[in-house]
Amino acid sequence: MAEESTAAASEEAPPITTEQLGEQLPEFADYVPEQLRPAWELISAYPLLQALVVAVVFFVLAFIVRSILLRMVARLASASSSNVDDAVIGALRAPLFNGIFLFGLSLAARTADLPFGTQVIVNLLLSVIVFQWIGALLRVAGIVLDALGRNHQRFSAIEARTVPLISFVAHILIVMIGGYVLLLIWGINPVGWLASAGIVGIALGFAAKDTLANLFSGFFILTDAPYKIGDYVNLDSGERGMVTHIGMRSTRLLTRDDIEVTLPNAVIANSKIVNESGGPYKKMRVRIDVGAAYGSDLDEVCRVLQQVADDHTEIAAHPAPRVRMRAFGASSLDFQVMGWIDEPENRGRISHELMMNVYKAFAEANIEIPYAKSDVYIKEMPGG
Repeated sequence: MAEESTAAASEEAPPITTEQLGEQLPEFADYVPEQLRPAWELISAYPLLQALVVAVVFFVLAFIVRSILLRMVARLASASSSNVDDAVIGALRAPLFNGIFLFGLSLAARTADLPFGTQVIVNLLLSVIVFQWIGALLRVAGIVLDALGRNHQRFSAIEARTVPLISFVAHILIVMIGGYVLLLIWGINPVGWLASAGIVGIALGFAAKDTLANLFSGFFILTDAPYKIGDYVNLDSGERGMVTHIGMRSTRLLTRDDIEVTLPNAVIANSKIVNESGGPYKKMRVRIDVGAAYGSDLDEVCRVLQQVADDHTEIAAHPAPRVRMRAFGASSLDFQVMGWIDEPENRGRISHELMMNVYKAFAEANIEIPYAKSDVYIKEMPGG
């Protein structure tokens, strides 16, 4: 007998039925003050009158909450400089009033002791409450995320382009939670559905693991924001170009040959990314290596190189260009010209122009650019 009791206790509890869920609703009589209990008992013989009293009481309560409490909260919110709190209060006004009133109607339906359909009416009223709150929370999420997107400089984890993604995730969570509550209201056990969804999810995960890897990588790229549309990036795989599109599955680069390259996000997430447009501003520095022959006047070499950098119209004045001697080379004195440019995509053309100008300036200043030379000594002439 004891073994049977233990086995019965260890069995899984049956799912909640619609009737059991309805019975969990409190009775209105539980909220009636002690002073009013005698009057309530007098009208207990008239269930419809009781139901009417319950409905009127909750209507008055909902009206008080909307007219007094919400108005007080709105008055406090109006003192702030932001309109977000006002919009949130406006979005919650209707569901709060309707939620209280419809909950009172569900209690009234139970109090009325209808001959049939009581539980269906109660479930319908509770479902309407859930639907209204789902809509209200969706609007509130949109209002808050839109405000964070506009003021993203104050929030390091929020950027305007990540708002749609976060909004999508928030909407999915709100709808899923609301759907779970609706299943409970109607007495449907969601455990079996969740188990089936888990099995299906595992199967889909194995079948589309590459696609899921790209989706998750896209999510982290949008959240972490290593680059944005319009940036020039270099990947360790050799691709370089301007970012033209950032999607959940792939990123597109426009190369200097005007060829669009589509890269899966999983590849980019596992690559070293050099963002030429990153940093405190979009400028980047170009470096030109120049060799001067041994015996050259070092001051003159530095002056000529500095003049070439200063005269170029696309070399930024701030920060100013610089000339540095880097090494004593095998056959030359190695210098480097460094200058900042405003647009990273012009690096190749500007480097070309600087090298051309350096060569011309060295020729005018009679500064020799050394090159590899070989001296051949003939010990004996053939046939001599």
